[in-house]
Amino acid sequence: MPYVIIGSAKRFGFRSFTHTLFPRPAFFETFQEFSNQMSLLDVSPIIEQMLLMSDNVSDLNFSCGQKPQVEINGKLYAASPLGLGRLTAYQTELIAMSILRDNADAAMQLAKFRTSDLSYALPGKCRFRVNIFQQRNSYSIVMRVIPHEVPSFQSLAVPEQLADICEIRNGVVLLTGPTGSGKSSTLAAIIDRINETKCYHIVTIEDPIEFLHNHKQSTINQREVGADTKDFASALRAALRQAPKVILVGEMRDLETAEIALEAAETGHLVLSTLHTIDASKTIDRIIGLYPKNEERIIRTRLAQTFRYIVSQRLIPKADGSGRVAAVEILKSNPRTREYIEKGESEGKTLLDAIKDGEIDGMQDFDSVIRKMIESKTITLEDGLSYATNQNNLLLQLKGLSSTEDYVNQNRPSVKMPSAMSPPPPSPTKSS
Repeated sequence: MPYVIIGSAKRFGFRSFTHTLFPRPAFFETFQEFSNQMSLLDVSPIIEQMLLMSDNVSDLNFSCGQKPQVEINGKLYAASPLGLGRLTAYQTELIAMSILRDNADAAMQLAKFRTSDLSYALPGKCRFRVNIFQQRNSYSIVMRVIPHEVPSFQSLAVPEQLADICEIRNGVVLLTGPTGSGKSSTLAAIIDRINETKCYHIVTIEDPIEFLHNHKQSTINQREVGADTKDFASALRAALRQAPKVILVGEMRDLETAEIALEAAETGHLVLSTLHTIDASKTIDRIIGLYPKNEERIIRTRLAQTFRYIVSQRLIPKADGSGRVAAVEILKSNPRTREYIEKGESEGKTLLDAIKDGEIDGMQDFDSVIRKMIESKTITLEDGLSYATNQNNLLLQLKGLSSTEDYVNQNRPSVKMPSAMSPPPPSPTKSS
């Protein structure tokens, strides 16, 4: 088993290498032979060469039958670090085992579930959030780049009104968006601002730990699922007895985690977390959908009372090709948004309507933000439309029309109406 990269086969109860993670013959006959081969593989130079391709590398991909790849501004590009070509199953296994070498828990997860999440570091350079998974009898590795420096609101170019989150005493704040939309970076910026300005105890529960925070004005304890705690739910329960002011939960994955997070918010904690949803209204639906149908009214009331912000993000390529910029939708708690969450949305009473009308409160919707980016030429029209919530309405707004109805009215053939002062048309005369 690959476990032997951490200890002896006897320690884990395996007698030989003939029983491996892979449903195929083992590559090495003995532990000594495996150890000798492993000692020859150092994945660090491979990773370092791949990172040199651009300052905007966000992910590294290793897959069987494909060259190593880097993701830059949302697109994959082939790389050939140390002359590597198309990777074989043997090579991806060696890379995976090299990354797992010092992490017994992650190796056990990989053996049990055929997928594993862990963190990996290049000392003095950067850290990675890593997922190793099995596919077609081989292993693939995806490594998300996590910079050493904790980002700031300015470096992320997110709306400055998000700094108001740092002044909240209690409640739930959710960062949402698809994978790779910058949720973790924005959360890290919020935590860092609190760390700089408040004397709080902050507990983070992550899988795995991404940004490393140093103690500043606040004290920060970071717990990693798998290494420091069994799961999110048990860590959240324990956090309620650790006297934190702020609790960061890496992701609300299930009903139990959501329930404890709401309880924490109701008992005076500020809870920050993420969800993989596309916008604010879908986030509410996702949370409510975690609960049984007969509890919907109760959870709507609780959610309306505890939520403070729902911030959704989409990363859009810049027009000049220099990187990506975040389009941010902000839903804030006010009497109107709380009513719509508690009673449910209806025609003319949607959360999107409330966001559009709530600019004075610091709210903003995706399409309005994207329209401004297109008009300022920060992004191209094509990219803006592809990331918009309602492409047709956005296109009409860019043409100076507020809705499809305006477009129809503008293009409707005009009918000349008779004037009130005009004499009536002559009556037809009857021919004799």
